Amino acid sequence: MAKAGSILLGLALVMVTGLQAQDQRIGFINSDRILEQMPEYEGIEQQLQLLSDTWYAELEHLESERERLEQEFEAREILFTDEMRVRHQNEITALSRQYQQMLHEKFGPEGEYFERQRELLEPIQQRLVEAVNRVALQEGFDFIFDRAEDVSLLHANPDWNLNHEVMVELGLSDETY
Repeated sequence: MAKAGSILLGLALVMVTGLQAQDQRIGFINSDRILEQMPEYEGIEQQLQLLSDTWYAELEHLESERERLEQEFEAREILFTDEMRVRHQNEITALSRQYQQMLHEKFGPEGEYFERQRELLEPIQQRLVEAVNRVALQEGFDFIFDRAEDVSLLHANPDWNLNHEVMVELGLSDETY
C-alpha cells in the first residue's frame, strides 16, 4: 500500500512539473542587431578597424621586406661568399619569424586585437545583458535566447521577439525590429 502511494505521489509530481514547464515563457533577441543600433558600438568597430589596419600595414611591410631580400638573394646568390649567403638567409629567416611573431601577438587567439575587442565591447555587452534581464523580469519571461552567432532557432514566433523591448530599455529606439 505504501508502495502504491509513493508511485501515485511520484506521478503527481511529474504531472505538476510538466504543467509548470508548460507555463514557462521563452523569448529571444538578436544581440547583433541590437548592438548595431548602439551608437558606441559603431565607434568601437571603427577603433578596432583602425588598429587592425595599422597592424596589417606593419605586417605587409615586413612581408615585402622579406620578399625583397629573397629576390636580392636569388639574383646575387652566385656572387656571395658562403658567409654572405648565410648572413642573407639568416636575415630572411629573422624577418619571417618577426612576421609570424607579430601576427600571433596581434591577431592570435590571445592576441592584442581580441584583448582590445573584449575590453571595448564588455561594457556595452554588460548594458545589453542588464537590459535583457530587466525586460525578462518586467515581462515575466523564464528564458531568453540570443539568435546571434551559434544559437540556431529553427522556428521562432515573432510574438516572442524581444529586440524592441530591449532596445526601448536601452533608450535606443521604439521602432519594431
